Amino acid sequence: MKTLGILLIGMSVWSFATTPVEAQCEGDGDIEYVCGPVNPEDLYAIPDSPWVIVSSMVDGGNLYVTDTRDHSSTVLFSTSTTALAQPDRTLYGACPGPVTNEFRPHGINLREGTNGMHTLYVVGHGARESVEVFEIDARATVPTATWVGCVIAPEGTGLNSVAALPGNSFIATNMQMTSGELWEWDPANGWSEVPGTKTAGPNGVEVSADGETIFIGGWGTQSLIRVSRGRTPVQVDSVAVGFHIDNVRFASDGSILAAGHIGATQESLFSCFTDRNCDEIRSRAVRVNPDTLEVNDLVNHPSNDKFILGTVALEVGEELWMGGIVENDRIIRFPNEK
Repeated sequence: MKTLGILLIGMSVWSFATTPVEAQCEGDGDIEYVCGPVNPEDLYAIPDSPWVIVSSMVDGGNLYVTDTRDHSSTVLFSTSTTALAQPDRTLYGACPGPVTNEFRPHGINLREGTNGMHTLYVVGHGARESVEVFEIDARATVPTATWVGCVIAPEGTGLNSVAALPGNSFIATNMQMTSGELWEWDPANGWSEVPGTKTAGPNGVEVSADGETIFIGGWGTQSLIRVSRGRTPVQVDSVAVGFHIDNVRFASDGSILAAGHIGATQESLFSCFTDRNCDEIRSRAVRVNPDTLEVNDLVNHPSNDKFILGTVALEVGEELWMGGIVENDRIIRFPNEK
């Protein structure tokens, strides 16, 4: 059987129109939507701004920015249009060149800078398996992205999510269902496997600001996994959440938002991925205390014709935004239960 990582990559070949739209989506009671970005697999809020970066995981997919004030979306990066490129040969000298039109963006993460300038890391599939790097300028009326380099993934890996580490380093998950792990990259030493991170289906990842604690979305284990970094022996703790965690994000209070999905059976979940038979799928999200690993339920949403399979939860003011995949053309907005 193919690994889930391959299945998810394969799902991106479904055909969608990728032109951003500003159509108003009709809500369902307390639930509202953001229309436009297709297969919004991952979301990241640009700090001190009204903008959310959206990763559209389809063939030739775009990166979007969505305005939280009016919910309109604008293309941030597209290989089908002229894109700024300023290669940083010092940091990314081994990168063969700018990303091509076979780009399929997946997990994203921001190295938050100052004065509106940030570094965006994007897991990319397609012509190459890589982490693509962009400079984000959020000072203008609408943010801009400049491609500055890439890091080719370790041979034999299928990357899924990425998170910034102190300095110019980052960490990424190799989502293999039997035994995956995390890999760390730094400019001086390249890639190295992260001790203590072997698990079934490591998916989303976040790292504490000091770089000493890693939080992993355990898709295969249905748990949030906490791993110490740079400590011997490595300390590993986990907490069961009752669903397959996809992406993880920090909330404003420092808690972890873990989002994902669950099927009535493992077979029904894979049937959703492969055959789009998703009637038994539910999207889930929880809030986890990073110190005690106490879990509080936030979202338990059944699949329907408007939103099928959740992959990420992001705190946006008084709302909780959830991105998702499987023929999805919207972000779902829930009231933010704190």
